[in-house]
Amino acid sequence: MMKHLQLAISFYTRLPIASHALDYSQLPQAALYLPVIGWLVGGGVALAFYVSALLWSKLTAVIIALIVGILFTGGLHEDGFADVCDGFGGGYDKVGILAIMKDSHIGVYGVLGLLLLLALKISVLSELPAADLPLLLLAGHSLSRFVPLLLMYRYDYARVEHSKATGAVYTPDSKELLVAAGYACLPLLLLPRLCLLALIPVLLVNAWLGQYFYRHIGGYTGDCLGASQQIAELIFYLTVSSLWTFI
Repeated sequence: MMKHLQLAISFYTRLPIASHALDYSQLPQAALYLPVIGWLVGGGVALAFYVSALLWSKLTAVIIALIVGILFTGGLHEDGFADVCDGFGGGYDKVGILAIMKDSHIGVYGVLGLLLLLALKISVLSELPAADLPLLLLAGHSLSRFVPLLLMYRYDYARVEHSKATGAVYTPDSKELLVAAGYACLPLLLLPRLCLLALIPVLLVNAWLGQYFYRHIGGYTGDCLGASQQIAELIFYLTVSSLWTFI
């Protein structure tokens, strides 16, 4: 368990960890600890917001918290989201979509997608009560890292050739998925019960996203998983924001 967790930290974050003793052949199984990675990243982001809010405005603190989250992961999931925007925005068939997503350059669709994604996050988080934001950030990062596992469980990897993400390809079984779901939902227990309703749109949007990927490329890629995390995180914040009127 600890070896897999260390592998997950090494692959999914930029946190310093001794990687020379890790067995990267077991990296696929480490994906099960994505929600726990959400605890680490979300905890760091929450702490960054809390400290920043003591010194500056809530808006500034939100922006700093988002920057810290990107630094924690090296923009891994944001990069996937941008690639998906470029690939599905500019590609006309599976070959074209996959080729565009593999290109390291960012295009107009990717730039616009990232700008709109960050603008929405900043807008909705700035409207929520500052005292509750740290726990919401923790829950958002943890829950959103569970939904990529649902895509991995239901669909096949779309690329047949070697890519940087093939090392993380894994199909979890039902028991492993339930354990990961437990990890993902634990931070939600710290929030008002009404926030549990946010699970519904998060799962529905992820199900639609999986079908969309399947129709166009026959499965998922590493970029698709990153995009699903970013979209799930945003949907969680938007839903909680709409529910907060009744809390």
